[in-house]
Amino acid sequence: MNNNGNSFSNRIILGLILIFVGGLYLLSTLDLINFNVPHIIFSLPFWAIIWGLVVIKNSRNKAFGVLLVFLGALFLIPRIFPNVYYNSDIFFPVLLIAFGIYLMFKRNINWHHCHNRFNKQVNKDELDDVSIFGGGHKVIISENFKGGNITAIFGGSEIDLSNCKLAEGENVIDVLLMFGGTSIFVPKEWNVNVNVTPLFGGFSNKWRRNFSGPFDSTRTLVIKGVALFGGGEIKYL
Repeated sequence: MNNNGNSFSNRIILGLILIFVGGLYLLSTLDLINFNVPHIIFSLPFWAIIWGLVVIKNSRNKAFGVLLVFLGALFLIPRIFPNVYYNSDIFFPVLLIAFGIYLMFKRNINWHHCHNRFNKQVNKDELDDVSIFGGGHKVIISENFKGGNITAIFGGSEIDLSNCKLAEGENVIDVLLMFGGTSIFVPKEWNVNVNVTPLFGGFSNKWRRNFSGPFDSTRTLVIKGVALFGGGEIKYL
């Protein structure tokens, strides 16, 4: 994976966002446009759209990115067009409906993952872990681990891959961390690359201790995705 290329692409996107926001603010200050730009760009709906676009670009969880863009656009309309008015009471039911649609179309969710779970052992080659308002510890056992997905929304998880052997080539774990986090435990000899886009969050790759052996360059674990007000870390065992 070309991490430098992805980093350059993310910087370009962030730069364009800042130029767009700054340009609107400047035009508003000069009275060249006739609506309240600060009221728009310094609002949660506007940044929900930005976050959604970042999720769509950097994560395989496109459905959640589309959900953020939809909700952001819906609640941004009254800020752009003052004659359009939403009663604040609609916010919660709209959020429930949108999240329900997301769960329906996110077919690979296992429903019991939305509850607390502890010390669960799974024999499979691909990971699919979802933590929503909950979390726990999961041990994966595989002789040909190929990656998977980790989603943490207002929840957290611990994923133990110390009993796994990586499949040949590049194996990707796609993470979506929103007000939640995850810790991934891997063997010391694994070659791990982290390429997570942080938005008021982060993802760390802890240093290996007491290991000087060779790495298998033919097998790589790549952690990619988005950390939005959330975070994670790689720990070596």
